[in-house]
Amino acid sequence: MSFEKVLEATLLYVLLHLMEPYVKHFRKGDFGILEFGNSAGNSLPARLLDQINERIITLGKDPNVKVIILQSGGSRAFCGGASFSEMKNLKTLEEATSFFMGFARIINSIRTLDVFIVARVQGRVVGGGVGLVAACDYVIAHENASVKLSELSIGIGPYVIEPAVSRKIGVPAFTQLSLEAESWKDAQWAAQKGLYNLIVSSEAQLEEKVVQNAQRLASYPPKAVKNLRRLHWKDTAHWEALLPKNAEITAKLVLEEAAQKIIKSL
Repeated sequence: MSFEKVLEATLLYVLLHLMEPYVKHFRKGDFGILEFGNSAGNSLPARLLDQINERIITLGKDPNVKVIILQSGGSRAFCGGASFSEMKNLKTLEEATSFFMGFARIINSIRTLDVFIVARVQGRVVGGGVGLVAACDYVIAHENASVKLSELSIGIGPYVIEPAVSRKIGVPAFTQLSLEAESWKDAQWAAQKGLYNLIVSSEAQLEEKVVQNAQRLASYPPKAVKNLRRLHWKDTAHWEALLPKNAEITAKLVLEEAAQKIIKSL
């Protein structure tokens, strides 16, 4: 490798590790773009979870937004799930429940949108990130976007996201994914089970297909879109109460000595 390439790689590494976790949103034509990023594998601390939820609500209320695109920065990981560094510092049941409620609020906010939300999945998806992807209406993923539910391997379980994941891929596939907690499932598996709608082989194709499908979904009459989403999400109104209960179950488990010992060793 040439000196110039080594320098470029080094600078990129430094920039990524200096990057502050962020959430941003903007409108581009009919699209509302919501992007998050974190140099720690695009994992999600409480602050980012809250900001993602706030931006989803904001974009959902914008009459000029016909479709929302959810994406993340970088190329290696779409979402690393819950932040390990934050889970290590949870001390009380109230703190832990509040943290996992971040995922619950996002899923419920997506569930009640009047517009379609498209996920642009450029890399690996872990834990809570699988729940976010499952909550989206249409998912375009790179062929390298493998998935894993790692919760059991760290002493907890994917309780908060289970309703969204099971709704999308079915109970048998969710069971397999949650039991094989240390095994990656490739993008083809995710597509076969219904988590992904379309797989592409390059970044250029990913961008092209996201725009193409977002334009298609944005072109449909708003009332038809709203009513179809209600049909897709029928029988989920009880999630308003269910997901907070599941957040508390996860919170109790993460505070257990066994889970804390594993998490603090990572």
